[in-house]
Amino acid sequence: MEENKKAKVDETKYSMETHLIYGKDVSDKWDYSHHVTAPISSSTTFRLDSVERGAAGFMQFANFEKSSKETPIFIYDRLGEPNKDILEENLAYAEKGEMAVSFASGMSAISAALGVLAGAGDEIITHTTLYGCTISLFNNWYPRYNIGVHPVDLTNPENIFKVLNEKTKVIYFETPANPNLDIIDVEAIARILKTENEKRDSKTQIKMVVDNTFSTPYCQRPIEQGADFVVHSLTKGIGGFGTDMGGVVIGPNKYRDMLLLYRKDFGAVLNTKSAWSILTYGLPSLHIRQKHMVDSAMKVAEFLEQHPKVKFVNYPGLKSSRNHEIAKKQMRNYAGEFTPGSLIYFVLKGTDANDSKLKGGKLMDYTADHAYTLTLAVSLGHTRTLIEHPASMTHSVVPPEKLQERGIDAGGVRIALGLECADDIIMDLKKALEQI
Repeated sequence: MEENKKAKVDETKYSMETHLIYGKDVSDKWDYSHHVTAPISSSTTFRLDSVERGAAGFMQFANFEKSSKETPIFIYDRLGEPNKDILEENLAYAEKGEMAVSFASGMSAISAALGVLAGAGDEIITHTTLYGCTISLFNNWYPRYNIGVHPVDLTNPENIFKVLNEKTKVIYFETPANPNLDIIDVEAIARILKTENEKRDSKTQIKMVVDNTFSTPYCQRPIEQGADFVVHSLTKGIGGFGTDMGGVVIGPNKYRDMLLLYRKDFGAVLNTKSAWSILTYGLPSLHIRQKHMVDSAMKVAEFLEQHPKVKFVNYPGLKSSRNHEIAKKQMRNYAGEFTPGSLIYFVLKGTDANDSKLKGGKLMDYTADHAYTLTLAVSLGHTRTLIEHPASMTHSVVPPEKLQERGIDAGGVRIALGLECADDIIMDLKKALEQI
């Protein structure tokens, strides 16, 4: 009788915030319809009843047309297991994509997405400002694979044409960008690619891959705006508590097989217990955490904007922020409200770039020893507010003379808001600014 009752529930009537908590009420990945919380799987290998069942499981692996219609046969964790599979279903739904494949980290997700889309002789166009480890991937490893990477300023989408050619296979960028919070107009890039792809056959189509880590699907969903793929570091806002590392690629169904094979062969598999934690704690609390962080970020950004020792603040929610109008257009929560994210980038006044850098370092050293609500640490989306100096830390791979070229100020400071009271964060920042 209970099952009949459930069958009559029209899930489409409920909000996305509620869907983030419940996910799929019953999943063919695992019968957990009588659990309030999905059980955790602790096995790396699964017993097979027969050789025939084992053969069927291997035939089923990375075969979307078959596996989507049948209860999966689990064989080995690297191929798939219940917690990861359920999490992937819910992540795809949160981002409004067709499918998702999880990975061990955000960088492994980026590597996988680009690995299945580009090969030797192909080229990738990127925004000039990127996460330091992504820059390292492009500079240190892609030359070995004969994959060309061309960074251009994508805040002006027309710059694509400066480097676009018949070898171009991918447009890759973050929005907001790490660390300076540049906003890229996803719809404008999509229009350019649509026109260009009309001239190409199916094998040479250009795909758009967007790193949506800074926004999370609560603040922005690039696939709805024309992106082909979205990647995330699940370690950040979606995971939410700074305890579990992970990554995900979300995109069209037809690429699921290749992504699963890539994960199997390169081995960057999301840890089962991390998948369970993100499924159980991260996604269900995403909207509550992000709403609080966005509200706090706006208050802190307004405080910094008015401070006499601050040269400028870049936060998408400020009218003075560059690309504010584009952010207003595309950074929207599930209810359609403007949600400009939880990160702030600001630069202190100085006699020159080096002086600004020294003052930024002094500010963060003071907070490391004296601030209760500001933690000197990398990462973001944590319960605690984290502050860091990108030029010295997350983007140290960029030589000092190349920082400006990459859109990074030598004295730039990045703040990732946590769950503390905004007034407490402002109090600690005010004290720290008094020291410089």
